[in-house]
Amino acid sequence: MAQRFGGKYSPGGSAGGPQVPEPLDDRKVDAAGARATILFVPPVLLVVFSFSAGPQTLVVALIAAAILTLAAWLLRDGLRAQAAYEARTIARRPALPRKMLASLLTGIGVGLAAWTGDSGVTGSLLYGIAALGLHVAAFGIDPLTDKRVEGIDQFQQDRVARVVDEAEAYLGAMKDQIASLSDRPLDLRIAGFMSAARKMIRTVEEDPRDLTEARRFLGVYLMGARDASVKFADLYKRGRDPAARADYESLLSDLEQNFAARTEKMLEGDRSDMDIEIKVLRDRLQRDGIKPSQ
Repeated sequence: MAQRFGGKYSPGGSAGGPQVPEPLDDRKVDAAGARATILFVPPVLLVVFSFSAGPQTLVVALIAAAILTLAAWLLRDGLRAQAAYEARTIARRPALPRKMLASLLTGIGVGLAAWTGDSGVTGSLLYGIAALGLHVAAFGIDPLTDKRVEGIDQFQQDRVARVVDEAEAYLGAMKDQIASLSDRPLDLRIAGFMSAARKMIRTVEEDPRDLTEARRFLGVYLMGARDASVKFADLYKRGRDPAARADYESLLSDLEQNFAARTEKMLEGDRSDMDIEIKVLRDRLQRDGIKPSQ
C-alpha cells in the first residue's frame, strides 16, 4: 500500500513545533530480499506441471513442493536471523540452524522432484546432492558460535544477550501493532521511539556493565510500552479516538525522553571512567619520569 510522505515541511507538518527524530538507524533492507522470495516459485511450477501426470507422480510432486516451500520459508527466516546476529556486538547463535535445514530440505525436495521425471533413483540422488551443495554455496551456513566481547565474563554477556533479545521482541511487537493501523505519522512516531531504545541497547552491548542501569528500561518499561501499544491499537481500530491517540503519543514522548536521558547518563559514566583511567596513567608516567605530551 502506498504511504503518504510526511515531514517537517510537508502538508500538515509543523516547521516550528517539536519534531520526531528521523529514524535513520532503523531503515534497513530486508535481509531475505528477492533471492529468498523467488525460491517460493519452483514449488508452484512443480505442482502445475505435475497435474497432467499420473496420480502417483502428482502425489510425489506435491510432497516435493511442500518440502521446497518449507525450505524457502526456513531460508528466509535464517537470513533475517543472521542479519540480526551480525548487527549486534553481543549475540547468541541462532538456536535453530534454519539455513542448514533449508539446504538439506532443498536437496530432498529437488531429489523427489527429479524422481517424478526420467532421472531414476541414481540420477535423482545426484540432483539432490547437487542442489544441496549449490544452496550452501549460495547462502552459506548459520552462525555456529556466540559473539562475545573480550574482557567481559561469559555470564555477564549471556545476561546482556537475553535482555537484548527480549527488548527486540518487545519493540518488534510494538511496531507490528502500530503498522496494523496503516497510519504513517504513527509509524514515524513509533520509529522515533525505537531509535531511542535501540541506542540504549547498543550502549549496553558495547559495555555490558551498564546492564544494571538499563535492565528496568529494556525489560519492565518496554513490556509496559508493548502492552499499551496492543491496547491502543485495539481501541483505535474501533473508533479512531483522537483523545486515545494523543494519550498514546504523549506516552511515547515521555518514554523516548526517559530512554534518551538514561542513555546519555550511561555514556557520561563511561566518559568519567575513561577520564579516571587517563589520570591514573598520567600519574604513573610522571612517577616513572616520563612527561606525557599535552
